[in-house]
Amino acid sequence: MAKLITKPTVIEAAGNKPKLIEEFFGRVNSGTTATSIARMRSPGGWVEPGQTPEFDEYTVVLRGELQVKTNTGTLTVKAGQAVHTVPGEWVQYSTPHPDGAEYIAVCLPAFAPGTVHRDA
Repeated sequence: MAKLITKPTVIEAAGNKPKLIEEFFGRVNSGTTATSIARMRSPGGWVEPGQTPEFDEYTVVLRGELQVKTNTGTLTVKAGQAVHTVPGEWVQYSTPHPDGAEYIAVCLPAFAPGTVHRDA
């Protein structure tokens, strides 16, 4: 049966500046554990702690640029591009461009604070 999601739930974000996370599907908004889908809006200069998550993360950039640092290099993901990170891979997201970024993140299984393993 189809289920209408009338609005997302705003989730607190990690990082040095306020970032807006709007979860449409996931553990908080829809009770979904298999996947989470959220719209992210981060300001220019935002950086989050590095992490080694237990989930796949598929990210599609809608506006601006997202920087994705891994142990093997740094990717700049621009509007209209996407990136996939795999479980167990150290990764750090940031939006160094002054205009920030807007993007959609899909996590499989759904994001959970206990499975992200942020750096201390």
